Amino acid sequence: MRLGKTNLEVNKNGFGALPIQRRNMADSIEILKTAYENGIDFYDTAHFYTDSEEKIGNAFEDVPRESIYLASKTGAETTEDFWSDLETSLKSLKTDYLDLYQFHNISFVPKADDELFKAMLEAKNKGMVRHIGITTHKITHAHEALDSGLYETLQYPFSYLSGQEELELVEKCRQLDVGFIAMKAMGGGLLKNSKASFAYINQFDNVLPIWGIQKLEELNEFLSYDENTILDDELKNAIENDKNELGENFCRGCAYCMPCPEEINISLCARMSLWIRRFPTEPNMDERTQGIMKKTLDCVECYECVDKCPYELNIPELLKENYEDYMNVLEGRTII
Repeated sequence: MRLGKTNLEVNKNGFGALPIQRRNMADSIEILKTAYENGIDFYDTAHFYTDSEEKIGNAFEDVPRESIYLASKTGAETTEDFWSDLETSLKSLKTDYLDLYQFHNISFVPKADDELFKAMLEAKNKGMVRHIGITTHKITHAHEALDSGLYETLQYPFSYLSGQEELELVEKCRQLDVGFIAMKAMGGGLLKNSKASFAYINQFDNVLPIWGIQKLEELNEFLSYDENTILDDELKNAIENDKNELGENFCRGCAYCMPCPEEINISLCARMSLWIRRFPTEPNMDERTQGIMKKTLDCVECYECVDKCPYELNIPELLKENYEDYMNVLEGRTII
């Protein structure tokens, strides 16, 4: 597919490299090389993803640079941090330029007269960055970025759980010729049906999904799908079942609400009811997880997390509901 006005021609399967920070170097290199050998050419990472960039750099140091597209991100909000992040990313990725550099879910949308955007333009003029993008979880920021006309790509959550607002955003990107990069195409890990996820996004010729992959078997699932993978009745029914089960008021696990002043693991605790119903229950009932869940009782409802949540969820209420449900399952009062 063509990634909007960047004119980059990329494989419809993009590689989201956040999860490989959880794997060791050897396993990560094996996964990345397998992806490359099977035609995946777009790799999305970030300075924030610990050693993800380093793993990509090691995996691809011997491949022709023009055969892959490297996209990274910076969460910098000052020019000093911007240049530091960029230099670190280039060094870790073992390259002298990035095909796409994105502002990473920062608290504002950089405009043409902002020093931060001027730094990005300078990096582009120096050849360190080929194209400029932005990532966000906030719909208002997404529209603000598109309306500015400054960005060549937008990275935003999009999956078959998305609603009308997201569909309109995809169409707006098409009209403006802005490449749309779909993050959390598996619902932040809550969706299990990769075929349904691929088939849904396959309907949109201007949407590039970046699948978060940390296992070879996950990679092989996506490699098995192609342009002929379409939404049939079976997949449509699976999607409807997921929509009914998950609803709209669920935590996507983006973790932008954290850190919590009371040290509550919000992104885990606010999703536990879904985890124990959609995945094997037993691993989530060990003493360690019980201790993590018990921390939710320390919530003082300061609402700092609510202010930071891009989905405007009532997190204290979600924590309370998930803890009560978890305890019911733990004590055998609820049957999974």
